[in-house]
Amino acid sequence: MDRERDRDTEGRARSARPRDGLGRPLPYGSAGVERQPEGVVRSPDATVREAQRLLDAGMPFHAHEVFEDAWKSGPEEEAALWRAMAQLAVGLTHAARGNATGGARLLLRGAAGLAAYGSAERGPAHGLDLDGLVRWARELAERVPGAGAVDAVGEAPALAGRR
Repeated sequence: MDRERDRDTEGRARSARPRDGLGRPLPYGSAGVERQPEGVVRSPDATVREAQRLLDAGMPFHAHEVFEDAWKSGPEEEAALWRAMAQLAVGLTHAARGNATGGARLLLRGAAGLAAYGSAERGPAHGLDLDGLVRWARELAERVPGAGAVDAVGEAPALAGRR
């Protein structure tokens, strides 16, 4: 059956297909995980809380969308922070899907972004444990190539340090 592409009001492609907890599309009519609404403006604290909730639930793809909203709606001087956080979340997503190369690459890119953000003191870190997240991402990136698909819940980072 040939379906028209799902589009938003501005004509951009938006898939209405249900998705699993790692953001993979499922067949139409399947029960999926509720998607994160796009374009939500949250406070930095609310962003960190919601992303941590999603990471703890094994939904790093959805956490990446929360960070992406902060990146796009927040102050320009914090864009690098939220972009790096989104890269970490999507790196974990790829690693959990079994894409070792893409997962490791994005984890390292996010770690580099956080390290640069922290060393440049561009803006507030909003309680994020930047050093701990950089360490976590680099260590996971080293383990991913031989691990197969990783457990998204078991590998979820503590964004603000120890829980």
